[in-house]
Amino acid sequence: MKLHNTLTGLVEELHTLQDGVVRLYTCGLTVYSQPHIGNWLGYIYWDVLVKVLETEGYAVERTQNITDVGHLTSDDDNGEDKMEKGARSEGLTAWNVAEKYISIANHEAYELLNLRHPNHLIRATELINEQIQFSQALESKGLTYIIEGEGLYFDTSKLKDYGKLAKLDVQGLEAGKRVAVNGKRLVTDFAIWKFSPKDSKRDMEWESPWGVGFPGWHLECSVIARQTLGDQIDIHTGGIDHIPVHHTNEIAQTEGLTGKQFAHTWLHNNHIKIDGKKISKSIGNIVTLQDIIDRGFNMDAFKLLALSKHYRTEGNFDWTILEAAQNRLHHWLEVATLRHQTHETGTDTEVQPFQAAVGSIHEALRNDLDTPGALSIIDRTFKKIESLPLAKIDRHSLIQILETIRDVLGIDLLSPTPDIDDEAKRIVLERRRARENKDWSLSDTLRDQLEAKNILLNDGAHDTTWRHRHTR
Repeated sequence: MKLHNTLTGLVEELHTLQDGVVRLYTCGLTVYSQPHIGNWLGYIYWDVLVKVLETEGYAVERTQNITDVGHLTSDDDNGEDKMEKGARSEGLTAWNVAEKYISIANHEAYELLNLRHPNHLIRATELINEQIQFSQALESKGLTYIIEGEGLYFDTSKLKDYGKLAKLDVQGLEAGKRVAVNGKRLVTDFAIWKFSPKDSKRDMEWESPWGVGFPGWHLECSVIARQTLGDQIDIHTGGIDHIPVHHTNEIAQTEGLTGKQFAHTWLHNNHIKIDGKKISKSIGNIVTLQDIIDRGFNMDAFKLLALSKHYRTEGNFDWTILEAAQNRLHHWLEVATLRHQTHETGTDTEVQPFQAAVGSIHEALRNDLDTPGALSIIDRTFKKIESLPLAKIDRHSLIQILETIRDVLGIDLLSPTPDIDDEAKRIVLERRRARENKDWSLSDTLRDQLEAKNILLNDGAHDTTWRHRHTR
């Protein structure tokens, strides 16, 4: 298994701390508003990652956080907490906003997108005491300082390799960047624990050794990862926007405390634009999963759209591109129905090309999750299958390909394509005889009867095959 490690900038063979086990951490959503399609992109890739690792024989222990406190609107520890801001805009408490969007996110992730549930899904507010203890340990090592009226800050000057993930030029930043929080020793220093405003009460605040306040955004991931996976992990995943600040500061906190390398491999997914523009509320180009459903599209079509670009490349979304992905999905579903129209393995069936395709799909995904390459292999294989007479298609080999697509890519072509009932099969057989007898009137009548059952026919060069009708 080879993966591109952001830390080294190289595609590297995966080596794990424990043989046969992968400890994986994924940065989760900040639950202050409705997720959009850009938010879900990475989780589709990391779902494939987990599935591929498991097919490679690894036991995967995965943790994902839920940010329900501490994520400020600015990366420089200035601005409002996104949860508090979201609560005010909806006339709710921050606690209620969190509950609302956690429920929506869980529905979209595990019911609509059918993603694998992580072993540990933990809210930041569940481990406040542990975050305070972690901060105290950093303080005892001389890695923090207090800014009056602001909070407890991490002193990045104490780490020789601060910024190694993002290849930060810390001296250059010092020379060219304004310090947004008065009292910070370096522009790269960041909040561990923020103080609550003295003139108002927050929805989410806790007593601490330094005063009433709330944890900094970066703290939760270090603590949740450590509590569930240990001091060191194998893989850490997230979006490229997290590299220069959030993930850089996670590394600083954890390695500052433990003295050990936090994560061996860092994987980062690139973004998707909408109509060539960055997704932004300010320009009103947000698209949600519900928008996709409302237009009659299938969730697996959106997943195919996502997987058609490599996780490290920038993508684009528009409705025409989604329509093409939907057409691709429908074609795949049509091929899937052929398993009901073929026979068990026989002496005249072709087996080797299909078995080779399964191996090639796995090989592509082992190569830094090359999902576009895997999709191309499937397209070519299905085209080959369709060129064969039904008698030549090995049913077992076709099912094996369909199971591989489901098990590693998360695209289910089996459940939506059940066999037709005996009455429909009788009509198909009767129509075949009508065509042989050149009784075109009866043939058309029988075709219409099948279409009333949402079963469509394709009179090909070798055989007449059937497929299910799909509305989109």
